[in-house]
Amino acid sequence: MAGRLRRSLAARLSLLLAVVAALAALAGAWFSQLFGEVWAALPPTLLLLALPILLLARRFLRGPLSLFRALSGTVESYRDGDYSFGIAWDSDDELGRLVQAHNALGDALREQRQGLVQRELLLDTMVQNTPVAMLLVAPGGAVVFANLAARRLLGEGRRLEGQALDALLAGAPEALRETMARGGDGLFAVGEGDAEETYHLARRRFRLNGRDHELILLRHLTHELRRQEVAVWKKVLRVISHELNNSLAPVASLAHSGAELVRRGQIARLETVFATIEERARHLESFIRGYARFAKLPSPRLEAVPWERFLARLHSQVEFVLEGEAPESPGRFDPAQLEQCLLNLLKNAHEAGGPAPEVRLRVRRQGEWVRIEVLDRGSGMNEAVLANALVPFYSTKRSGTGLGLALAREIAEAHGGRIALANREGGGLCVSISLPLAA
Repeated sequence: MAGRLRRSLAARLSLLLAVVAALAALAGAWFSQLFGEVWAALPPTLLLLALPILLLARRFLRGPLSLFRALSGTVESYRDGDYSFGIAWDSDDELGRLVQAHNALGDALREQRQGLVQRELLLDTMVQNTPVAMLLVAPGGAVVFANLAARRLLGEGRRLEGQALDALLAGAPEALRETMARGGDGLFAVGEGDAEETYHLARRRFRLNGRDHELILLRHLTHELRRQEVAVWKKVLRVISHELNNSLAPVASLAHSGAELVRRGQIARLETVFATIEERARHLESFIRGYARFAKLPSPRLEAVPWERFLARLHSQVEFVLEGEAPESPGRFDPAQLEQCLLNLLKNAHEAGGPAPEVRLRVRRQGEWVRIEVLDRGSGMNEAVLANALVPFYSTKRSGTGLGLALAREIAEAHGGRIALANREGGGLCVSISLPLAA
């Protein structure tokens, strides 16, 4: 049955004509029996007449058969993505209308293909020339796509496709490797001093062609941070001016009132005046001391400090859960400065909105470094806040000074270390401080 269905149209038409001719012959034989010898001589004649009819029919069908073959060929070309073919047919009949519809379909497919090609070229141009470094990593860890920014950052301009991500990271800056190892998004810095460059790492997973892939984005934030720093310093001047005015204006007014009370001899009311002046002066002193502590952070006084004793003292001031065991060998740092740094970070963790038992502290040794992590299960930070959180005086809190994280960064860097922020998988934030063992 399958073999008969696969027969060509020409073969089936030829078979049909042969059957018609055979039926004509049988009909002639039957008529000869009915009408005698007169009809007996006609069947050969009918057969001779059927042969030219058969040839004429095949010639008539040659054109439609060629058309069908052409239609089959163009359909095959469409399937292969080639829409440049068309079919010419002059007859204004059913076949002509079929050819017109077929050609219209080819034109529509060709226009759609050209539009897709143009959009792909535009998208590729945008992706290749964006300043954000982009890496697409297959499930096995091989890089399947890298734009120009990624090539310059990780491959000195060379193509990265086909290389293993682990091999590329082996030659990358240590800060990038550590941020990748933590998982999730993160902020890290490369270089030192004036040559320091800040980057934001974002990682997203999705399915492509039925397989899990990972998209890695590295955004250069140095210029944006510097612009933000200028804006923040302007804000600082406004804040300081506001605080000074709020304290000095009442003090001046109360001093004048006190002088008037002395002149009138109403000494009993001077106690209230002096108490208010003292309160405003102490508030102003506390305010200035907080800013001066950040602006004039003294050099750390390094000493060997047992971790168990240091963490016990820290736990007596703020609640947290210690994950794992602290290193047995003592750390070498300024205990007062590191204690203030961790107090700020743990306080921020409690204010992040997560459960108090989820505020955790982890201290462990990593090679020649000691890594301290403060973890919470709060709401984390969006990209804009994460990019600016370490900038001095930047705060999303109405009453915040924006000095907690900035002071922690200054303390870490004064010890020869670094600080990094990253959102945790499942929610929350991880603030990590890395200190050298020989600080």
